[in-house]
Amino acid sequence: MKVITVGLLGLGTVGGGTVNVLKHNAEEISRRCGYQIRVGHASARDITKARICDTSDIQLTTDPAAVVTHPDVDVVVELIGGDTLALEMVLLAIEHGKHVVTANKALIARHGSRIFAAASERGVMVAYEAAVAGGIPIIKALREGLAGNRIEWLAGIINGTGNFILTEMREKGRDFADVLREAQQLGYAEADPTFDVEGIDAAHKLTILASIAFGIPLSFSSVNTEGITKITREDVRNAEELGYRIKHLGIARRTDAGIELRVHPTLIPATQLIANVNGVMNAVLVKGSAVGPTLYYGAGAGSNATASAVVADIIDVARALNVPAELRIPALGFQPQELANTTLLPMDAVESYYYLRMAVTDERGVLAAITKILGDNDISIEALIQKAHPEGELTTPLVMLTHKVLEGAMNRAIAEIERLPSIHGQVLRIRTEPLQ
Repeated sequence: MKVITVGLLGLGTVGGGTVNVLKHNAEEISRRCGYQIRVGHASARDITKARICDTSDIQLTTDPAAVVTHPDVDVVVELIGGDTLALEMVLLAIEHGKHVVTANKALIARHGSRIFAAASERGVMVAYEAAVAGGIPIIKALREGLAGNRIEWLAGIINGTGNFILTEMREKGRDFADVLREAQQLGYAEADPTFDVEGIDAAHKLTILASIAFGIPLSFSSVNTEGITKITREDVRNAEELGYRIKHLGIARRTDAGIELRVHPTLIPATQLIANVNGVMNAVLVKGSAVGPTLYYGAGAGSNATASAVVADIIDVARALNVPAELRIPALGFQPQELANTTLLPMDAVESYYYLRMAVTDERGVLAAITKILGDNDISIEALIQKAHPEGELTTPLVMLTHKVLEGAMNRAIAEIERLPSIHGQVLRIRTEPLQ
């Protein structure tokens, strides 16, 4: 049986998991693709470090370029992360005629267009299933399984750290800062958690999903991004009382005016399946014109889950080795010349329902003043809760849900409300999505 030799860049959690999956499932993998796949070369910053995998039959080096350019290597698997050295190594691999597999969402979201163009010119493949939602085969589902559909929208819990934090806040009534510290101790969040809690990681992934779903160029800079740091346990409780749950969603929607790309905390009905995806798990809900709504659920990170996707990509590369380049599945699912520069909507032009929370002086006329401002901006109220005075405080929380309205109108209304003398501090706004 012919052998495909893999060169691995990075021997951390996912790299070690990839070695283990290839070894443990070697017979099954060979039966599926017709090749024996082995890791022959790997680079790591410290080659003496203890690993989760057996590296005794792998040639190790601290120089990733030595792996990329080695004549025996057929497929380069990039697991370095970031978009500097990783980009350099991926382009070097393509230049040397190597196929590439990567789990690097930032690399694809920011530089995918350049990488895919270089790969097309050289006649090699770039596979990236593991870049979004870990072990969930969402790239393949969108690009191949749903290819007969016109995708209308998708919404995903695509960052496990944020989902863990919001789950703990809901289930145990804990504060954001307290849960974040635990997430860091458990290894779910980095020492600097900005990418996770501010939505940047999810925005990278949404960029990729939207491009495959709608056939548009990769455009990370066009994603409207908002984090979860302002969410309080009171908001979580209020959402429950109103029949909703708060999730940090990435949402891409096709509208008559253009395409929405947004990551933000979102109230979704508690009866929705995706509302019940808890802990560090991921899920993506996709609405296709023919199939209707479909849900993809599973582990979004971790050694074996992500390695599962990496190995699946290596198998796909092996299966397509003898297929002419022009007959292979396009990297983004659409023929490159057919990617459409559809209008990407600014957030002001997006329509949504809203949850509003504000602290008000409990006096006559306050509610009337607020509802007048909302009415003047064509915003109608769906539900309203006026809470009792918290002990020791002079203000009372006012919570409301609104009907659908343009974000621009909501921004104007909030600015006016915050200028009222009876309003204390800022108005908290969370978008609400029925996902129907």
